[in-house]
Amino acid sequence: MAKKVPESVLDTLDRLIQDDTVPRSVRRVASEIKERLLSSKKVSVEAASAITILEDISSDPNLPMHVRTMIWNLASQLERISVE
Repeated sequence: MAKKVPESVLDTLDRLIQDDTVPRSVRRVASEIKERLLSSKKVSVEAASAITILEDISSDPNLPMHVRTMIWNLASQLERISVE
C-alpha cells in the first residue's frame, strides 16, 4: 500500500512556498518537493531524496535563521516518512 504524505509535511511546505521572506530558490525547491511527494507512488524514496536536497539548502550561510529552522523541521518530518 502506498504511503500518504502527512498533513504536517504539506503544511510546512505550504508555509515555505507562501512566505515572501523565504528566498525564491528555496520556495521553488519546496514547491518541487511537494509536487514530487504528491505525485509519487514511492513516497519514502521521494522523502529521502528531499531530505538530501534540504540538507544542502540549509547549509547556505546567507539563509535567514527562521527559514533554516523551518527546513530542519521539514527534514525531521520527512525522516519519519522514510523510516516508517
